[in-house]
Amino acid sequence: MKFKQLGLIGCGLMGASFSLALQKHGLVDKVTGFSPSQRTRERALQLGVIQQAAGSAAEAVHKSDIVLLAVPVSRTAECLQAIASSLSPDCLLMDVGSTKSDVVAAAIAHLGERLPCFVPAHPIAGKAQAGVDHAEAALYQDRRAILTPLAQTGATQLQQAQQVWKAIGSHVSLMSPQDHDATFAAVSHVPHLLAFAAVNALSGQDQGAAFLKMAGPGFRDFSRIAASDPDVWRDILSANQAEVLKQTSHFRAALDEFEKAIQNNDLQALRQLIDQASQVRSGWILKSDDASDED
Repeated sequence: MKFKQLGLIGCGLMGASFSLALQKHGLVDKVTGFSPSQRTRERALQLGVIQQAAGSAAEAVHKSDIVLLAVPVSRTAECLQAIASSLSPDCLLMDVGSTKSDVVAAAIAHLGERLPCFVPAHPIAGKAQAGVDHAEAALYQDRRAILTPLAQTGATQLQQAQQVWKAIGSHVSLMSPQDHDATFAAVSHVPHLLAFAAVNALSGQDQGAAFLKMAGPGFRDFSRIAASDPDVWRDILSANQAEVLKQTSHFRAALDEFEKAIQNNDLQALRQLIDQASQVRSGWILKSDDASDED
């Protein structure tokens, strides 16, 4: 399997890493890329992420037989609308968005006869540092890539999507867009929200700065994802609102149980709650050596 041209829309960490991975594994002859930022386009050229800078998203996908949309989920609809008429009939079109139901709705609304080209994708990978300068070909190695094909998705495109993610080292799973959003609200979106809230709760106290100076590895590990990109996570939490709110209600019920045990000085109940969480977490470690907790 080899593609003649990758049309890359968005030359940040995720898109640039995908391009480098395809090039490293000899899966593409040429990469044409577009980013709204001229600095990013120039840097992508310097780093070999792209061989040609396009002046628009439509120009980037022209004559491309594989296209990756690597933009914030809030920009998905406008980008799909911009490229629809320039897509080749048989191309493979994918995205890397962290939510899928909204992306699918945008595709149905804007892709028209090119809808069979689209295979929505969510690679479970990332870094604390964003941007093209931090891209690497190994970003998707041994990470999970979720594909959420539509009923209209072409069989050829779905097969190609599975093959290309596997070829760059990812473990591929198929889900419905709805199951994807419910799952990642639970294991990614709400954990990020809780990390944001916990850090804000700490920093909002009069002695917050003094408390933070005393924090150790536990706080470092728990709060790591609170340093995530605010624009990206604003869009994710908003796009997956319904599923996120379902999960916050589950968290609130679990927190109520802990608060009740503490208030009542019920040491047996408190230990049982902690032990339950400890066993679940320990079991997950043993079973999760083929995936990533990054998003």
